Amino acid sequence: MNSNPAGHTSNAFELVGAQRSCSLSRPVVMGILNVTPDSFSDGGAYVDCESAVARALAMIDEGAAIVDIGGESTRPGAEPVDEATECARVVPVIQALRRASEVFISIDTLKPGVMRAACAAGADMINDVNALRAPGAIEAALETGAAVCLMHMQGQPRTMQAQPVYDDVITDVRDFLAARVAACEDAGIRRDRICLDPGFGFGKTLEHNLGLLRQLDTLVADGMPVLVGVSRKSMFARLFDCDDLEARIDGSLAAAFWAATRDARIIRSHDVARTRRILEFAHAMSTADPGPALG
Repeated sequence: MNSNPAGHTSNAFELVGAQRSCSLSRPVVMGILNVTPDSFSDGGAYVDCESAVARALAMIDEGAAIVDIGGESTRPGAEPVDEATECARVVPVIQALRRASEVFISIDTLKPGVMRAACAAGADMINDVNALRAPGAIEAALETGAAVCLMHMQGQPRTMQAQPVYDDVITDVRDFLAARVAACEDAGIRRDRICLDPGFGFGKTLEHNLGLLRQLDTLVADGMPVLVGVSRKSMFARLFDCDDLEARIDGSLAAAFWAATRDARIIRSHDVARTRRILEFAHAMSTADPGPALG
């Protein structure tokens, strides 16, 4: 990836999907919708299609520009599910949501078959924790025409938090993502279809996560839209020494503000309305006339 000190390229302002585009002229909220029984925060809450679509529509009303639908948990220690099960969970929800809304829909999956089925049902984007490394995944993304989010993950979900080690977490994550962008471009996926996720909590200690947040502008400076997903994660329970939902949400909102002021373009969140207000405040602070000096 070419260095760009301003942190912007043309594709930083619009993410081109399969059937529609998502403006990233200012940071947007990606609402999380897990239609799984075992996701770490909302597992089991939206396992039937009707409740899942109702939750998606509520998030859109709260200001979500993207709805990210997942049918397989990727929390630490999660057990994998087969492709047929995952498709059965997500495809009806995507179909129903697409009939009800023109929102930008993302499918959270690492399986090529699920990518194809989800995009055929109406998804615009593939959000892959495995950065399209599974056999056939890049080909599936190319064939669907979907936007893609490439995420860094050390190890696999079941084992990724078992003593993760890096030479330098910033350099290692940056080099990995650069290599995955190059692989996508070599396959024919255009840069305006790609965004990047450092993978907070995916094979990373608290210090690794904080280091990535501190130097987020280093990743942004490479000129690709950056997604930040730290919503309700256990890093905040460890940071605050308090495993309380509100404490996790407080940390998530603070991180959202920090990321937005460092030009992250997508904030993935369970708490859409509160995150949207944080992003509006960050935008106001970056653009408003400060007025006359005091004193």
